Amino acid sequence: MPFSDSRTSVKRLTSRKLDEMVDDLEGFDSDEPIEKDETEIELEKLVFGDESGFHEGLKSYKDASTDLRDLVDGDWQQAQDALEQGKLEGLDDANLFFLDSTPSVVNVPDLLPHSKSDQEMTLSEDGNAAAWVDSDDERIIVSLASHPRLRKLRTTESEDLVNGKEYSIRLRRQFERLYPVPDWANPSAAKKVAPRKPRKLSTASESSEADASADEMSVESDDLSTQPLAKFLKNTDSLTQLIATSSNVREKLRPEVIDIHRTKDVGTAQPSAITNLAFHPIHSLLLSSGPSSVLFLHHIVPHPPNPNPVLTTLHLSSTPLTTSLFHPPAGNKIFFSGRRRYFHTWDLDTGKVEKVSRVIGHGEVQRSMERFKLSPCGRWIGFVGSGRKGGGTINVLDAYSCQWIAEVRVEGKGGVADFDWWGNGDGLMVAGKGGEVVEWDRRERRAVARWIDEGAVGTTVVALGHRGGGSKALGNDRWVAIGSSSGIVNIYDRRKWSAESVPARPSPVRAFDQLTTPTSHLEFSQDGQLLCMASRWKRDALRLIHLPSCTVYRNWPTGSTPLGRITAVAWSPTTEMLAVANEQGKIRLWEIRS
Repeated sequence: MPFSDSRTSVKRLTSRKLDEMVDDLEGFDSDEPIEKDETEIELEKLVFGDESGFHEGLKSYKDASTDLRDLVDGDWQQAQDALEQGKLEGLDDANLFFLDSTPSVVNVPDLLPHSKSDQEMTLSEDGNAAAWVDSDDERIIVSLASHPRLRKLRTTESEDLVNGKEYSIRLRRQFERLYPVPDWANPSAAKKVAPRKPRKLSTASESSEADASADEMSVESDDLSTQPLAKFLKNTDSLTQLIATSSNVREKLRPEVIDIHRTKDVGTAQPSAITNLAFHPIHSLLLSSGPSSVLFLHHIVPHPPNPNPVLTTLHLSSTPLTTSLFHPPAGNKIFFSGRRRYFHTWDLDTGKVEKVSRVIGHGEVQRSMERFKLSPCGRWIGFVGSGRKGGGTINVLDAYSCQWIAEVRVEGKGGVADFDWWGNGDGLMVAGKGGEVVEWDRRERRAVARWIDEGAVGTTVVALGHRGGGSKALGNDRWVAIGSSSGIVNIYDRRKWSAESVPARPSPVRAFDQLTTPTSHLEFSQDGQLLCMASRWKRDALRLIHLPSCTVYRNWPTGSTPLGRITAVAWSPTTEMLAVANEQGKIRLWEIRS
C-alpha cells in the first residue's frame, strides 16, 4: 500500500499549486500593462536604442568624405614627419602611400556632346514631328573611336563617346552624304520642274475608244518626256563608234575553235527577267527590257573604273515590256510594247514619249502589240496579229506615221510562229507553226512564194542573215534559219532563190541537233559569219555556228560558262560583242576576237 500513498500525496501537492495560481490570476487586471524587468529593458535598448543614445549619435555624426579627407591628411602629415626625421620603420605599410585626390563619381552622360536639344532631334528636316521616338536611345553609349568603321562619324579626332540619338543623327547625315535625296523625293525641287505633257499621237480620230485607251496609260507618263537624251547623243565624243568602214573590214573567223573572252557584266541584276536585248546601230549603247516595265540604256565600255554604266531608265506603270528595239538605221528612236492594245515610241533626240493606241479597222485581229519587228531600212514595222481564225496575220505599218499599210495572211493551223524582214526591207518571210513559209513582197502586196520546212515539227522561230548575200538572192539575204519545238535547227542557202524559182520543199544545207528543247532564239551576226541558237527551256542551252562552213564551235560554251536560262541574245553591229541575258536579270558580255 505504500505505492498508493505516494500517488495520493502527489495529487494533493499538484492541486495545492493550481489553487495558488488561480488565486494569483483572479487578482490580476488584464487592462494594466505588465511592468518590464531590468533584463527586458536592457535588451530593448541594445536592439532599438533609446532617445538619449539617438541624440548623442547626431552630435557625433561626421561626413564620410570629411573623415576620409582627415584620415588622408593625418596619414600624409604622419608620413611627412617621419620622412623628415628619417624614421620610417615605425610606420605601417598603409601609411607609406596616400591618395592624391578625393574619389569622385564620373557621370558618363555629362561627358557626351550635346549638339541639339531633345526637341530638335525629334523633328525631321521639314519640321514635322517624328512618328516614333525610342527613349532607350538616350541611355545608349556608342564609342566611335573603338570601331574603325565608325571613326568617319567623328567631328574631331579626339571625340569618342556619343549617345544613341547623336549616333542616329550622324548615321543619317553620312547616308545622305553618300546618297543624296533624288529630285522626285524632294517636293521643293519637283515644283521647280514643270512637267511637260507629251503630245498624243494616234492614228484614229478623237473618239471615246481612243480616250479609253489613253486612260490605260500610266499616270507617270506625264513625266516620261522630262529626261531627253538629245544633249548626250549630240555629243558623241565620249561614245565609241561601232559601224565598220570599208577600210576596217572584220577578218574572217576560223571554224570549230573561236577566240572568245568574257568581259564585265552589264550593270547589276535587273528586277526581273530580261526578255529583249538590242544594240544601238551607231553608238555603243545596249537596250534591255523585261516584265519589270523598265527600259534600261547602258553605255557599253567594259573597262574600269566604271564598266558599262547605266545612262538612263524609263518606267511605264503596269506595262510589262515584251519587245523593245532601236529604229534603224540611225537609231534615234525606240519602239517598245507589251501585251497591250497600244505601243510607245521614245524619241531620243527630243526625249518625247508618244503612244499609238490602235490600228484602224484591225482591232479584232490586233488585240495585242507585244510582238513586232522593224525593217532594216527603218520604213516599216510589222506586228504579229493575235487572231487565229483562218490562220495568222501580220499587220504592216508605216514606222514614221504609224498608218496601216498592208496585211499578210498565213493559212494553216496555229497561226504565225515567227517572221523576219528581208534584208532590203521590200518584203518579209512569215513562218506558220505547221512548217509552211510564205515569202511576201511589199511592192506587189502579195505572196510571191510558198515553201515547206523540211521535217518541221512545230516551228518556233525564224531568222534571216548575211544581208547583201547576192543581188539575185531573194530579199538580198543569203541564209535563213528555222528552229522547231524539237530543238532541230535547219539552215538554208538562198543565193539561188528568186521570186520565180523558190523550191516547194528545199533541202537544208545542214540540220543542227545540239539543242534538245524547243528553240527560242536564232540570231545572225551582222557580217553573216556567226549564228547563235539558244533555248530558254534548259540551262546553258546555247551554241555558236560558223558560217559558211556550218560547223558548231566545240570550245565554247564550256560546262563552266555562266549562261543560265537564256531569255535574250544580241550581237553588236561589228560582231565584236555578244550579249546574253537570262531569267535572273543578268546580262553577260563576251568579246569575239579574230
